[in-house]
Amino acid sequence: MTFAPAIGSTLFSRLFRPFSTSSPFFSLAPESASRNSNQMSEKATVAAGCFWGVEHLFRKEFGNGKGLLDARVGYSGGNTSSPTYRAVCSGNTGHAEALQVTFDPSIVSYRQLLEFFYRMHDPTTLNRQGPDVGTQYRSAVFTHGDEQHKIAHDITDKVSKEWYKQPLSTQIIEAGEWWDAEDYHQLYLKKNPSGYECPAHFVRSFPPLSA
Repeated sequence: MTFAPAIGSTLFSRLFRPFSTSSPFFSLAPESASRNSNQMSEKATVAAGCFWGVEHLFRKEFGNGKGLLDARVGYSGGNTSSPTYRAVCSGNTGHAEALQVTFDPSIVSYRQLLEFFYRMHDPTTLNRQGPDVGTQYRSAVFTHGDEQHKIAHDITDKVSKEWYKQPLSTQIIEAGEWWDAEDYHQLYLKKNPSGYECPAHFVRSFPPLSA
């Protein structure tokens, strides 16, 4: 994997900063612990670059009773078992840094989650978000079942035509095995408010998609 020269300090801070053990413990889903056993819940798995910022923005948008029941950062789409953060950062495992959310479809739909996904990152750049370069930072939707696969293709096509006006780099593939990232990555930006945030992670303003 090749990194852009300008990101040396960024890569260094990402590789070594999170190994601190001085951060306080936070519950992964304090807003929803009592609802995690909801039999009607569904999962959604996406990749949009550095998973710290992806988790942070999804929790901010859909937490506190707005449909998100749980969220975990981890690794998906690779070809090795039990990947570590450093192995994934090497680009040799094939995994993407990803977010897997459990959500209540009676409150927020899969379609709404995907529309937000396309608002909060840049899906036009191949294997890159801002200064973060490598296949682990690719844009991807890992679908759970035929219905999600159909919705993902529909939303992606509309986003490409109506929002970005160009082809997207986002992969849409069936979800495979999921691996939780190490504990220090979970809720990283809540534990480390001044921690690294990818500059490509912000909510863009677009008109509603066509029906």
